[in-house]
Amino acid sequence: MGKFLLILGRGVGQVMFQNNALSGGLMLVGVLLNSWQMALLAVAGNIVGTLTAYLFGYSREDIENGLYGFNGTLVGIAIGVFMSITLPSLLLLIVVSCLSTWIVRLFSLQRFISGFTAPFILSVWILLFVCSCWFPSLLLKSENTAGTQAFAFLQSFSLNIGQVMFQGGAVLTGLFFLLGILVNSRVNAVYTVLGALLPIPVALLAGVESAVLNAGLMGYNGVLCAIALGDKTWSGGVYAVFSVLLSVFLQLLGMDVGITTLTAPFVFSVWITVGIRYMLLTLFPAKRKVA
Repeated sequence: MGKFLLILGRGVGQVMFQNNALSGGLMLVGVLLNSWQMALLAVAGNIVGTLTAYLFGYSREDIENGLYGFNGTLVGIAIGVFMSITLPSLLLLIVVSCLSTWIVRLFSLQRFISGFTAPFILSVWILLFVCSCWFPSLLLKSENTAGTQAFAFLQSFSLNIGQVMFQGGAVLTGLFFLLGILVNSRVNAVYTVLGALLPIPVALLAGVESAVLNAGLMGYNGVLCAIALGDKTWSGGVYAVFSVLLSVFLQLLGMDVGITTLTAPFVFSVWITVGIRYMLLTLFPAKRKVA
């Protein structure tokens, strides 16, 4: 039982690249501070995704590192965001969490690109498409509660982190996420702060409404980009900054088009940045020192 709890904790932590059960526990507390229902749904999706991997005999090492739990965690929370909690939506949570695990497995069969949260994105997009076409009554009506708001820096910064897991209702949630990252990696924590801060002035210059900024909708992809690419080197920092800026552009584009972006701007930004890095290294290989 203790080992399984550690795996589930890592599954939550891996949403933000933290292979650490304590990190995941702190993040789950952050979700709980915003919504106990979403915290339960996160755990449910995590369990379903992890058990699916067990039942299908996937890599034990990957399972124990939480790599088959974090997409399910996001799927579980997404159910609570887009649907009322009913028996049909809970059944869909099981189906879609299983689907996300199978897609994770497909990504693991190739070595060209990392899946990141793409399995979660694809699974939820399929869910939303199917429900929109055939079961629209299952989906919650979108509400426009933006109104006129003054820009709130702390709220925007914290929710840029919290929205990685759809948590836009409590400032403390984002701070608990940051603490969860800090206990595992100071470098990742620094890049989390960078990823949460950098989109704010960019979005302000782009004329984004304060209500959208305050809700953390412009920075959560940037947080993931910064953690994914940032390291202790100058080049890592440059690539992280480029990816964060690109994610803001893609988020703005997706919102203008009317797409439910989820974490797609993060995934595409990192894929593009990694592709550019590979091309640069191919065109300009590092010179080896002659002894």
